[in-house]
Amino acid sequence: MVLLQIDWTEVGIKAGQLLLSLSILVILHEFGHYITARWFKCRVEKFYLFFDPWFSLFKKKIGDTEYGLGWLPLGGYVKIAGMIDESMDKEAMSLPAQPWEFRSKPAWQRLIIMLGGIIVNVLLAILIFSLVLYKWGDSKIPMSSLKHGVAIQDSLLYQVGFRSGDKIISIDGKSADFLDDAAYKVFTGKSAIVDRNGVQIPLNFPANLIGKLVESKRRSGSLITPRVPAIIDFIDKNAPVKKAGLQKGDIITSIDSQAVNFFDEMKTLLAASKGNTVQVGITRSGQNLVLQTTLMPEKKLGVLPILDEKKLDSMQVLKLIHNEYSLAASFPAGAALTKEKLVGYVDQFRLIFDSKTEAYKGLGGFKAMANAFPGVWHWESFWRLTALLSIILAFMNLLPIPALDGGHVMFTLYEMITGRKPHEKFLEYAQIAGMIFLLSLMVLANANDWIGWGR
Repeated sequence: MVLLQIDWTEVGIKAGQLLLSLSILVILHEFGHYITARWFKCRVEKFYLFFDPWFSLFKKKIGDTEYGLGWLPLGGYVKIAGMIDESMDKEAMSLPAQPWEFRSKPAWQRLIIMLGGIIVNVLLAILIFSLVLYKWGDSKIPMSSLKHGVAIQDSLLYQVGFRSGDKIISIDGKSADFLDDAAYKVFTGKSAIVDRNGVQIPLNFPANLIGKLVESKRRSGSLITPRVPAIIDFIDKNAPVKKAGLQKGDIITSIDSQAVNFFDEMKTLLAASKGNTVQVGITRSGQNLVLQTTLMPEKKLGVLPILDEKKLDSMQVLKLIHNEYSLAASFPAGAALTKEKLVGYVDQFRLIFDSKTEAYKGLGGFKAMANAFPGVWHWESFWRLTALLSIILAFMNLLPIPALDGGHVMFTLYEMITGRKPHEKFLEYAQIAGMIFLLSLMVLANANDWIGWGR
């Protein structure tokens, strides 16, 4: 019986980063509604981080607005007087409209109020990306610089024709200039051309590749990485090979007399080994040695190669291009990066509605979001992910679903175009239907976090 070991420190750090990120995004999103509502002289009755059914953890009334902290961390809200929202305050809506109420304002003002949160999220993403680029810059690896090509980390990619050592030239007819671009575009692409030993080979992907890749990525991590030499940079402290004498800096040259040139080749050789004992040939300071060792679970040695891109650059395994930005240059670059991330997310989102792609398997909830953060507190990663989540929050809220900002926008645009305002009863029922749909989707996404599709 194998017991699942959980690193609770890592879980806590990931959860803490997610909670802080979402808190920042929710507060600023709701502030977008709040400030535009106040701008048009609407009364804002509540401004809450997290939801507060039955009770709140903290609340304080300042002027006409109650500011508070709820106990249910599923978002936040502002309650604007005279607006049909998740509070479903039917009693207030049955009274005559007052000048300070949302429903008494012109349609164009109501439209701006409902777009306020979305606009703030987009501007926030631009601001965060800009400051991240100013502080840390960005780094990219040109595909053409990969001396040994890529290492393919998943058998599914082997099934569609990829091989370790390939250099990816294009995906869907568009040049894959950088490694990160190629790794991302494989998820949404239909075909590729690779350079294999100087010969260009076309590959066609099955329609449901993205669904299968979603599942395999949960198990395998990164699917496409630079192909690196079998130079050991890390050894698990519990690995038998450490007790057998393997040291950091050793170069693995063979497994059971089968030659090894690159780190990714060891996986196949170890999987094919008979029994649980292997002979590992190494080179250390120009001397050839052979170590006999048992394997860790899943036939692994418990070692890692050099992964630091700067070290690999110095070894001429790849070329790392690092760009620095002045404060002035960082803002147009941040806006361009926001646009790039938004377009990429929209492309992925569209695939969810094509059943052939099985992209719905990628739906995830809070666990998936938390796992996107690193297991150690890393500010650059935190802010990059927060900016990405801000883009996602803006896009999702713009969807024309009742109970989301996009639903209110849709009904307001209908009113502006036709000159007829939807009946308040209809808006109430639409709000209820939208809330049921969103809650169902949330349950589905979070269930998929734990049980997965087809597993």
